[in-house]
Amino acid sequence: MNTYDAPPYARLSDTELAPVIMIDDRGAVSGWSRDAERLLGYPAGDAVGRPAAELLVPDGTPPFWSLPAGQDGWSGKLSARRQDGGLLALRGLGYRFTDHSARGQWMLVAEAPGRFLPHEAERTMLNWLFTRCPVAVTLFDTELRCVRQNAAMSELTGVSETERRGKRLLEVVSGADLQAWEGRMRQVIETGEPAFGNGLHGRILTAPDHERVFSVTASALHDARGTVLGLCTTVADVTEQHRARERLTLLNEASTRIGSTLDVMQTAQELAAVAVPRLADWVTVDLLETMFTGDEPRPFAGVVVLRRVANQSILEGAPEAVHQPGDADYYPAHSPPVRCMVTGRSAVHRVTDPAMRAWLSDDPARERKFQEYGFQSIMSVPVRARGMTLGVTVFFRRTGEPFADDDRLLAEELVARAAVCLDNARRFTRERTAALTLQQSLLPQGVTSRTAIETASRYLPAGGQSGLGGDWFDVIPLSGARVALVVGDVVGHGLMAAATMGRLRTAVRTLADVDLPPDELLTHLDDVVIRLATEDTESTGDHAVLGATCIYAVYDPITRKCCLARAGHPPPAVVSPAGEVQLLALPAGPPLGLGDLPFESTEIELPEGSLLALYTDGLLGVRERDPDDALEWLCRALAEPAPSLGALCDQVLEASLPERPADDAALLIARTQALSRDQVAFLDVPVDPSTVATARSWATAQLAAWGLENASFITELVVSELVTNAIRYAAAPVQLRLIRDRTLICEVSDGSSTAPHMRRARLSDEGGRGLLLVAQLTQRWGTRHTREGKTIWCEQLIAEG
Repeated sequence: MNTYDAPPYARLSDTELAPVIMIDDRGAVSGWSRDAERLLGYPAGDAVGRPAAELLVPDGTPPFWSLPAGQDGWSGKLSARRQDGGLLALRGLGYRFTDHSARGQWMLVAEAPGRFLPHEAERTMLNWLFTRCPVAVTLFDTELRCVRQNAAMSELTGVSETERRGKRLLEVVSGADLQAWEGRMRQVIETGEPAFGNGLHGRILTAPDHERVFSVTASALHDARGTVLGLCTTVADVTEQHRARERLTLLNEASTRIGSTLDVMQTAQELAAVAVPRLADWVTVDLLETMFTGDEPRPFAGVVVLRRVANQSILEGAPEAVHQPGDADYYPAHSPPVRCMVTGRSAVHRVTDPAMRAWLSDDPARERKFQEYGFQSIMSVPVRARGMTLGVTVFFRRTGEPFADDDRLLAEELVARAAVCLDNARRFTRERTAALTLQQSLLPQGVTSRTAIETASRYLPAGGQSGLGGDWFDVIPLSGARVALVVGDVVGHGLMAAATMGRLRTAVRTLADVDLPPDELLTHLDDVVIRLATEDTESTGDHAVLGATCIYAVYDPITRKCCLARAGHPPPAVVSPAGEVQLLALPAGPPLGLGDLPFESTEIELPEGSLLALYTDGLLGVRERDPDDALEWLCRALAEPAPSLGALCDQVLEASLPERPADDAALLIARTQALSRDQVAFLDVPVDPSTVATARSWATAQLAAWGLENASFITELVVSELVTNAIRYAAAPVQLRLIRDRTLICEVSDGSSTAPHMRRARLSDEGGRGLLLVAQLTQRWGTRHTREGKTIWCEQLIAEG
């Protein structure tokens, strides 16, 4: 027998055939394909007629050609002897058939291990598709009855494949969107054209209480002649992604709709209107009486009197309300709204919960309304702003899904934004003297604890605790987990000094937000003082002279380095962890307002646990004693151990200040802390677009190592945008840095000094949305320039738990 081409069923692909060997009922080779010749090296003339046992050795089993009648198939492993004498391991399929001479024949189709035999790829793919594929798939016939569905679809619908067979789509799911989708499936059968659907709302009949959102496709299935036999649909449950987009949209809308005025009633109504109907069916807002008098909220106990300020319902006129805006409502201490006000935490209840039943049993009118309108889920959120409880907002749902954690977080964010506006309105109505309001709003109070530092401060104006002065201090969080410390002193006392202090403090915060080095910041602040003096001269007609001193320091907890510069200010003191006190010999610099003179920065490394003390000259009492003696007193006081930073501040004031100080005194003490190495990760990124995917993968792996998988989605988007921008528009070197602080910080540095800017992209633009996306997805973002280039940074909140 001569060599021949393999039959079509031995075809592996359009260009490759499997070797085929024929063996007759005597065990002799009767056929030898060209691919068998290619694989084993024997020409057909040498192979045909030889005993098959000389060429083929099945592994561990009798030769398949010796199988008794009735066993017409075989599969397994075997070894084939090549022409050069070596053995070749093969996998094979054997088929028994009878040829035209009525003689028994075996056909062996073989291939090397690790390669698919004929039809194996199709069978393997089908098995994967119906058992392990993560995409939910269903096959329908032309009558739109289910023929098959895979395991993912069974899990999605809660209906097994056996139960699903023969059923139509709407026998498993419900909803107007899905009913319309079934009509589109019919069009696919009729036209053969695929269909796609996104954002389809519906309910799975096995879980009817939960509305879901689906993304679906439908494609026609054709036979070899092109006849439509049915269709294949894929379904993805995109409920969570859809809700996340809705939440972002609602929050964005709230930022523009809530707080349009300083009117308490209107602001509360704006909050309620934003929440209905997308979050709740009915919303009420109740506030403490003090909101209308401008007084600070007082502690409450027992029955709490709240004033209704807003009702909003999906029903016109809010008929479910017991009280109308302006009415007083009385809440017992055990009611869920009062409990959430007391604890400061939101609470979600079902109407059947004991706490709800106890409250409603005390208020028959409210109970009748609940029963009449079928409320099932209630969420109470305290209205809190600046650490004060101002009232409570209650969200109601009639039927459907109860409030979940995502709903609670969204409600808290909405109420928090409204609470700030409500408190601003309360402050607007409150009558206070301008000087006292200014003084209280400009100086931070108490101890500030951050990752980089822990601080404590004291401020004593000259002439008593309630006077006004020009000393100020501030603790300003910067990008990259850094923090800025500033202490300043405006010459003079009284309202003008306090007003100037406020203007300078605002200027420092604005300049700090630009992330300028200390020496450059003081240079810009010097220009501000000169401009303020010029403006005052022009407005009053008198020659105004403004004088001020300032010291500005930036501490980095990653490198433990502190960069400082001063403008005519007393030198800072550093206390080592061992208790040794040292006055830093910084270049003094000129006072602010002189102009044309430079400022110089000094960088030092501070061991973790060091104390940095910044102060004004009023603390030294230089008007009453020698400056050197005063500094010595200060150093001795700082060296004395104290149980806390606050106690150390008091200790320093007591030791340093005279009995009746003639000048304002400000003291800011910071204890340095450091981030551990496992909280910071770096990746040098080659300037190659293909490395963007590598950067995303590295960031995802690092978040997994930190246990922050929940932040992976947003972080991947942010890393992709920032790294792509750096590669496309900036210059090498490009570095990606992740910092796990109280927030998750992502930084991308490059060698270009060109600052990016966010713009509104048009619909036809292919790009320009990257920074807008970063701004929407992260808590805050910005740019800081360095001597080597710039860094783009952004921060995300880290979810607790």
